[in-house]
Amino acid sequence: MSDTPSSRRPTSGTHNPVDDRDESVSERADRNWAELLQELRVTQTGSQILTGFLVTLPFQQAFAELDSLQRGTYVTLLLLSVLATVLLVAPVAAHRVLFRRHLRLLLVREADVCARTGLVVLGLVLTGVTFFLVDVIFTRPAALLTGAVVLLVVLALWLVGPVVMLRRAQSAEPAQGSQERSSSSRPERG
Repeated sequence: MSDTPSSRRPTSGTHNPVDDRDESVSERADRNWAELLQELRVTQTGSQILTGFLVTLPFQQAFAELDSLQRGTYVTLLLLSVLATVLLVAPVAAHRVLFRRHLRLLLVREADVCARTGLVVLGLVLTGVTFFLVDVIFTRPAALLTGAVVLLVVLALWLVGPVVMLRRAQSAEPAQGSQERSSSSRPERG
């Protein structure tokens, strides 16, 4: 038997033609949860370290020399950093509450929202921290420029790049589908 997509038959009756997986709803939810946890491990650590860094700043002698904009920026960044950490850790807390209640699909959906929102907030914190530190060390115009560059890099790598990859994949799907149909209609040799 050939191993072309048209010749494979699902064994569980839950074959998903979009990604060519043969898994039940529960198996898909388990896989999605595992993948989400891997992503969260990376972002949780980064947001927690960043929050810890921000928490220690007021205890530095130079903190007293900040102007009102810098102090306002600092407080905003501290609050956003705490929010990002809470959002990125929330799926773990939700898992503890929902553990063994057969609500994995709900957990994955809600955790996805928390993770996406947490990434947006974390991107803002990274941009703001860059602005804040360059403002303290150099000048406000340099801080504005550097913050804008960081924001553009975050947008390019976290949003624009994935959207471009998605569009490329979607535009390649019709071409792949027509190739698969034409190859499945030809008799096999060999």
